[in-house]
Amino acid sequence: MNQIQPSSKALELACQVLRIEGDAVLALIGRIDGDFLQALSLILNCHGRVIVSGIGKSGHIGCKIASTLASTGTPAFFVHPAEASHGDLGMITADDVMIVISNSGESAELLNILPSIKRQGAKLIAMTGNPNSSLARDSDAHLDAGVAQEACPLNLAPTASTTAALALGDALAVALLDARGFGAEDFARSHPGGSLGRQLLTRIRDVMRIGMAIPSVLPTASVADATREISRGGIGMTVVVTPEKAVLGIFTDGDLRRAIVGNLNLQSLTVADIMSGKPRLIGPDKLTAEAVEMMEKYKINQIPVVDENQRLIGALNMHDLFQAKAL
Repeated sequence: MNQIQPSSKALELACQVLRIEGDAVLALIGRIDGDFLQALSLILNCHGRVIVSGIGKSGHIGCKIASTLASTGTPAFFVHPAEASHGDLGMITADDVMIVISNSGESAELLNILPSIKRQGAKLIAMTGNPNSSLARDSDAHLDAGVAQEACPLNLAPTASTTAALALGDALAVALLDARGFGAEDFARSHPGGSLGRQLLTRIRDVMRIGMAIPSVLPTASVADATREISRGGIGMTVVVTPEKAVLGIFTDGDLRRAIVGNLNLQSLTVADIMSGKPRLIGPDKLTAEAVEMMEKYKINQIPVVDENQRLIGALNMHDLFQAKAL
């Protein structure tokens, strides 16, 4: 069987698609106006949920917009307009706001349920490509997602129009996020199963080594004893502490190598003579994401954990963060 090869115009066409869709999104900036603020106000003052609906490709975009809203502090879900006219309208109450998406603004499936939405008393936000359409005229706020042309060479397949609608939905979600003061920890609470959620919710005390698992020596320890403590701890360092557990420094594999390269007489030295003083420290209530940032910024692999009195209570290295899936 002969394989089909792409034409020489394929790359040119792909670039043209991106240009058209990019221009369609940028054109939306001039339409962020009073209607956009009205849509924000309707949602912020909503005592129920945001229900998003659309048919065909607009429906797929609506599903994503509903998901983005829900994960950024605005409770929302998607209702298929065909299912809505067969019973799912019961999900909609007078306390809700409904966002309907249609490029033409004349989708029959949405127009069919419009009277019921109005009768329920729910507020309506229409996102269309035609400000003079039926949906736009009957809405409480209209978001203009119109495009000059589709990226499809036939100017038929929804391409630029769906990209514009998706971008406008993201703009709405982010503006709502900011208005609600929705922060990183709020985001993490709705994403507990993902790596991002773990990074944002896991604290140092949840992953640090404690008790005998913390490698530590007194400043009077010999270099040989300190090296044995590094091996026992298995995190590439030992913390040098006073008898009261105040951190004086750390002694790492790198400190040992530098001492050997420098031809120092290790038998006559204590660990305090060659340790790294003033190490980076972190508190137990800090997020693991902050430990990762510190390690990357200062190019270190281990961090002692101290309490409010700067006494050693734990330790961790990059491997501990990997195991906790905080990276």
